[in-house]
Amino acid sequence: MSEWQGKDLGTRTVTYDETRAILYALAVGADASDLDLVFEERLRVLPTFALTLAQWALDALGAAGAFDTGTAVHGTQRLHVLKDLPRSGAVEMSARVADVWDKGSAAVFDVTVDSEYFEATWSVFAPGAGGFGGDRGPSARRRPEMAPSSTLDVRTATNQAALYRLLGDRHHLHIDPEAAKTAGMPRPIMHGLCTLAAITLPLASSVGAHPADLRELEGRFAAPVFPGDALRVETWKDGAGATLFEAAADDRTVISAGLARFA
Repeated sequence: MSEWQGKDLGTRTVTYDETRAILYALAVGADASDLDLVFEERLRVLPTFALTLAQWALDALGAAGAFDTGTAVHGTQRLHVLKDLPRSGAVEMSARVADVWDKGSAAVFDVTVDSEYFEATWSVFAPGAGGFGGDRGPSARRRPEMAPSSTLDVRTATNQAALYRLLGDRHHLHIDPEAAKTAGMPRPIMHGLCTLAAITLPLASSVGAHPADLRELEGRFAAPVFPGDALRVETWKDGAGATLFEAAADDRTVISAGLARFA
């Protein structure tokens, strides 16, 4: 078992106002006509906004030395919504390392953040941190063998990563061309969480739901998305009220093992 298994990452209370929640909605693709997402008098806060409030937990584990923050990548995200976020206020959260999976040359750290509003788990793939003799962990959900039930088109904006980084994740990879080149990318890339949240808006519309009624979300970040990319999202019904999905840009799958459930 890894020494990091079960590690308590502490608690934190994060405050926000309506402006921050509206900026988030715009950053993940809301339109100016979506008044209940961008107008304070009608505001419903998108549940995925919670993931920006909990970013500190991942930073805390990296700062503690669990993995090399320069090579670790965000692999998978899960979110369970317990109740709606208020328009503004304070959210108290606690964080822990729920699991550490041994992939041989790498490890996967599952960092879970709990609050009265949500439970969220980040899976971080960390090269060089494996080989401690632990369990390899569960496999990712496979793409359904049947034909998709529908296909959605999602166009990302060229300024989307620049907007989203104002919510807290200011890694230079998302804004600085030189930092992107150093990381082996031709240009700055989208935040995975921005892409995942952006997909939930048309997904909600496709099933006749409001995006603020999201109750469960999962996705695996399979390849980078670049601001301005057009995404093709294929969806399937899982028979239990959820929508399974995969997203591709050109010929590359960018999000796999996706699942969304709305109230």
